[in-house]
Amino acid sequence: LKILALHQPVARDLRFVIGVLKVNNDLERMGDQAVNIAERAILLAKYPPLGVPLDFNRMAEVVRGMVRSALDAHVNEDTDLAKSIRMMDDEVDDLHREMFNILESRMCDESGIVERAVAYLSASRDLERIADLATNIAEDVIFMVEGQVVRHRVPEPPTG
Repeated sequence: LKILALHQPVARDLRFVIGVLKVNNDLERMGDQAVNIAERAILLAKYPPLGVPLDFNRMAEVVRGMVRSALDAHVNEDTDLAKSIRMMDDEVDDLHREMFNILESRMCDESGIVERAVAYLSASRDLERIADLATNIAEDVIFMVEGQVVRHRVPEPPTG
């Protein structure tokens, strides 16, 4: 805020300052989501596994890659990398939807697992939200570098 008030940045410099402020907020929100996941893990550790095919490892791997790539894209002002992150978000959404369907079906068949299933769903939703926040950072990189607002647009594949 001092930079805005004292140095009066314009154009790209102003977009950079705005981008940094937004990235900071998104990273803080990611931390909140990570705390939620940890709390669910503590709860779930008290129970035996549900025995259903939930691909949390794949989901976490993709989300971790998205966050790392979003930060790299920001530091390196890499819009192609930022555009690829927007495409990765679809995989996370699909994994979350698949987990939801599996757990919903299982809860209908076996009411005794509802508490655990809801904890799994919450953790899945938190991972999906972290992916959304990484996508926000990627979109902010595109805005910062190119001056284009790409939110709510169908992602274009990266060039090259």
